[in-house]
Amino acid sequence: MPSSNAPRSSGASKSAKAVRAAGKVAPSGKGGDRRGGGGSGGLQKRQIPWMTIGAAAVIVALVGALAYNLVPKYQEQAELDRFTPSAERQDPSDQIDGVVKQEYPAGLHIGPTQRVAYDKTPAFGGPHDSSWATCTGVVYDKALRTENAVHSLEHGAVWIAYNPDKVDSAGVETLAAKVEGKPYTLMSPFPGLDAAVSLQSWGHQLKVDSADDKRINQFITALRLNNYTYPEVGADCSTIAFDTDNPPPFDPTPPGPDAVPMDGAGLVPDQGELGGGLPGGIPGLPGMPGNEFPVPGTPGVPQ
Repeated sequence: MPSSNAPRSSGASKSAKAVRAAGKVAPSGKGGDRRGGGGSGGLQKRQIPWMTIGAAAVIVALVGALAYNLVPKYQEQAELDRFTPSAERQDPSDQIDGVVKQEYPAGLHIGPTQRVAYDKTPAFGGPHDSSWATCTGVVYDKALRTENAVHSLEHGAVWIAYNPDKVDSAGVETLAAKVEGKPYTLMSPFPGLDAAVSLQSWGHQLKVDSADDKRINQFITALRLNNYTYPEVGADCSTIAFDTDNPPPFDPTPPGPDAVPMDGAGLVPDQGELGGGLPGGIPGLPGMPGNEFPVPGTPGVPQ
């Protein structure tokens, strides 16, 4: 009998060791899950939605960029609405600080070799050449003969003159953007100008020290094609008689004793230009100045 008990004792010892070994190799489900094991009842690792966060950040950035660019433009346009002419507010330039106003007789023409003893520099009214400078949104790189530019003002244009020694290339680009392709505007250098920039419409002038001055847009809004402030309403701004590539040269010298005075003494007013171009004074509608080429269907014109 004693010999038969020895193997059982040995087997039981081996079984106990096996159990203890198994306990070390295969820990319980709870312990495994706490260390990140894959037990079905354990906590899952939380995933951060980076794609969603990135898309939201892009949208916020786009909205911010649009607001940054558009809001100031809407604000500027709302501000400019105050300077839009109407029957109740015929000359909104009265609200612009620095605008100089002067009454001038219209329709006083001189020849291409004559000069006018202008009382303002640049001039913004008075006798002028019978040929106007093309003012269909032209940016001239040469200085213009003043007598031609003044005639453009009589047609309702705004003339931006600048001193090339006081306005840098960025400033010139800023001014050009206000003119290029915009009917009834023109722009040119004006050597010796006493300000950086000077704006002219018929009977009105504004001088500023910077191409970024907000009054520039206010002046253009108030006076370009404002049919309450210029004589020849309906007159055209395009012409084949003026060479835009090689315009009549600017003369910086003082006019001589034979210059035409500001009152136009000795000149006969062009009756065809007095009172405007097309009958009824239709602002913004290109017509022929003084009805030199009558429009069929208007009073007094044969059918």
